[in-house]
Amino acid sequence: MFVTVRAFAVHIFTALGAALGLLALIFATGGHWAAMFLALGLALIVDGVDGPMARRFKVREVLPRWSGEGLDFVVDFITYVFVPAYAIAASGYLPELLAIPLGCVIVVTGALYFADGNMKTDDNYFRGFPAVWNLVAFYVFVLEPAPWPATVAILALAALTFAPLRFVHPLRVRHWRVLNIVLMAAWAVLAFVAVAADLSPDPYVVAALSAIALYFLVAGLLRRAPDQA
Repeated sequence: MFVTVRAFAVHIFTALGAALGLLALIFATGGHWAAMFLALGLALIVDGVDGPMARRFKVREVLPRWSGEGLDFVVDFITYVFVPAYAIAASGYLPELLAIPLGCVIVVTGALYFADGNMKTDDNYFRGFPAVWNLVAFYVFVLEPAPWPATVAILALAALTFAPLRFVHPLRVRHWRVLNIVLMAAWAVLAFVAVAADLSPDPYVVAALSAIALYFLVAGLLRRAPDQA
């Protein structure tokens, strides 16, 4: 009985990510952008912790009726795609006439990506842009780009969703894993600093966040598949 309850508690923990997504959306509709990103950041932590917990407690074997993978996709779509799409569309950083259409582009391409059974390579790279629109939204608010460069960037990333290119999974890709984890931890600290500064951090924080993003982008795009190495 205890094993079953414990396994289901892991599913509840995963589903809390959806509650955090709702909280983030409520903050976003009120224009409380820093609070929105704090809620999305907490959802990221839940997403990073629930998988190891599920494997540790053998949730799939104990509760075969409930699909942890399916639940994870539902929560991820809310927190990685849907809420960020609203934030980007309502941010004021896009051309007014294109804001809503671009938000629709984000949710449509994001939904298609999560339905792709081949979204990951055998060595745990993402195949195509991995629909991390929560991170894109974060950089939009921190960098405050002009409307047309922001539009081009969003369209380019949406197109890259279907491109045969590789993007790094910071925790699961073995190549340079230690460096990736260190940089991801540094990014988390810097992102928290940016949120605490109401998304207007010091220039050195912006520069460091941009450098880390550029590293993860280039590290995946330049890494050849094992059969090409």
